[in-house]
Parts: sequence; C-alpha cells; structure tokens
Amino acid sequence: MRTFLITGVSTGLGRAFASAALQAGDVVVGTVRKPDDAAAFEALGPGRAHARLLDVTDDAAVFRTVAEVESTVGPVDVVIANAGYGVEGIFEETPLSDVRAQFATNVFGVAATLQAAMPYMRQRRAGHLMAVTSMGGLMAVPGMSAYCASKFAVEGLLESLRKEVADFGVHVTAIEPGSFRTDWAGRSMTRAERSIADYDALMDPIRTARQKASGNQLGNPEKAAEAVLSILDVDEPPAHLVLGSDALRLASAARKAVDDDIRQWEKLSRSTDFPDGAQLAAS
Repeated sequence: MRTFLITGVSTGLGRAFASAALQAGDVVVGTVRKPDDAAAFEALGPGRAHARLLDVTDDAAVFRTVAEVESTVGPVDVVIANAGYGVEGIFEETPLSDVRAQFATNVFGVAATLQAAMPYMRQRRAGHLMAVTSMGGLMAVPGMSAYCASKFAVEGLLESLRKEVADFGVHVTAIEPGSFRTDWAGRSMTRAERSIADYDALMDPIRTARQKASGNQLGNPEKAAEAVLSILDVDEPPAHLVLGSDALRLASAARKAVDDDIRQWEKLSRSTDFPDGAQLAAS
C-alpha cells in the first residue's frame, strides 16, 4: 500500500488519479479549495481518502501541509502536483496580472509542492515526484501563450530536478496529457477579453472550437489514471509520460520542427564560439 499526495483532486485528472489509487487500495491525501469538496473526496474512500484544504499559491501553507501529512498520515511515496488551470487569450490581449496568476498556480504551486516533499524523499532515498504539465509544455498553440509558457517552465524545472535527485532513489516524471474529457476547457478556464480586431480571424475560430469541444475531448481520464499508476512499479519509470494520441502527434511534430531549425542553422550556431572555449560536459 502506497501513500499519495495529489494536489487538486476535486475534479478532472486529479480526481481520476486519486480515485484510481484508492481503488487500488492505496492511501491518498488530496488537496481541495472548498470544505464541501473535502467531504466529497473523503467519501470516496473512508479511512484512506484524506482531504486537506490548500491554496497551492500559499508557499507556507504548502510546506505546513506536507509536514503535517508526513507526521500524521505517514511517509508520502508518490507526489502528483496536479493543481492548475488554463488562461486562454491572445498574448497582446492578456493582462499581465493574468499571466502572473497563471504562473503562481501552474509553476510556483508545483515548485512549492515538490520542494516541500523533497527532504523527506531524499532522506528515505525513495519516492516518486510527478507533475502534470501538458502537451502544451512540449509544443505551443496560438491563444494559449500564458498557459504554454507556464507548462514549458514546469518541464524545465522537472528536467533539472530529475538530474539533481537521480542518486537518491527518487524518480521524477512529467505527465504530459493531451485533450482529456474534463472541465479544463469549460468552467475551469480563464478567458481574456477580446479587444484587437486584427486577431479576430485567428482567435475567434479557436475559441469557438475549444468551447464546442469541451466535454467531447478525445482523452479518457480513467485510462490516464491507469497509465500513471502503471509506471509506479517499474525499475526505470519514464521521465516523460505523454498521454493521448493527440499529444503524441502534436508534441512529436513540434519537436521535429525544433530539430529541423537546429540542423538548418547549425553552422551559424557554431560560428559564435571562442576557438579555445571550454565545452560544457553532458549530464
């Protein structure tokens, strides 16, 4: 039996991950924002589902919560930093306050959750740290600049963290879902107001299509949860877990475009070196 800490379990993928773990007989501490959501979550697995009220943008509260869970529920084996939301909007039209709020939850909320759990896992020389990024952390689409930027930031955080803790028996996995049938594109999304006519031809169809597709997305949250649980017992879990055929297609195309740019401009890239400069070692 494992103990999970999962942020954002009231709905969506977080709820699916928690439900699957509870069905597998594990213990799950899930964070929510509202007392009613806490009661509903604990009803999923009396005695094994433990709710905690938490705003992940409150760093001190995150650290207090993790410490309290470690001392009262028990050692946490798996952390899934899932809490997050999307800001939709053309970059020029998106208030910087919305961009900052997006990073406060999607980046710094993840950073606080993982950093709070790290000392315990490092000392035990065991554990699995996960964060839900997105296919939007590997590729970007118009109208989602703040969201994609936040997910790219989390990808970089996890990539570095993975190399820092590799010798401590702590695994790090980025969960990169495509479009899943949750309310992410519905009530959970913040939408910047349209104001610049030059972007109408680009953005209006994107917004309409996303709203129309909400509730009819390709991905099945229950199958996503099964996939996440399936990697917990393998000796070498993946650094990147892409979920959904749409994510596979779009992320692969985006990575190929970057590789093509690198190859095309390789000569120019090399031209900027000092002849006697030191090369960084691969890690």
